[in-house]
Amino acid sequence: MSDKELDQNSKVGSAPNILNAPLIPPQALEGVRTRRIIAVCLDLLIVSTLSAAVFISLLILSFGMSALLLPPLFPIVAFFYNGLTISGARLATPGMAFMDLEMRALNGAPASFLQAAVHAVLFYVTWLLPPLLLASLFNKDKRCLHDIIADVIVIRRSN
Repeated sequence: MSDKELDQNSKVGSAPNILNAPLIPPQALEGVRTRRIIAVCLDLLIVSTLSAAVFISLLILSFGMSALLLPPLFPIVAFFYNGLTISGARLATPGMAFMDLEMRALNGAPASFLQAAVHAVLFYVTWLLPPLLLASLFNKDKRCLHDIIADVIVIRRSN
């Protein structure tokens, strides 16, 4: 979805809340849930590969002395992976871009690094209670609970 279309369909500059939610065209939400599931699988593969590469590199460079300090590496890599890619020019992680998705702030603006990183943390916390992922089934704009809390929306990218 282009910036021009979102600007026409949203109330940019106002405080984000449920009353000021943008009017999202139905075609921007078509197939979003399925595409998000595939994008998450692709992104998990990428983050796992990056984490393993960093883990092995640091393990070799420290001659094994950092082995006990490296297990929290996956969440750190995931935090920066999501924050940097979603707040970047493509507004999506590589998995999301491959599935033709982008993430925006609810007011239509590009998501900030902080919003994207908080969204990632909330997403991984949501995995501890999988029924929370079902919130998107009861939400007309197909947002999951972590999307609602982070004040973002995932939509299909327009051509």
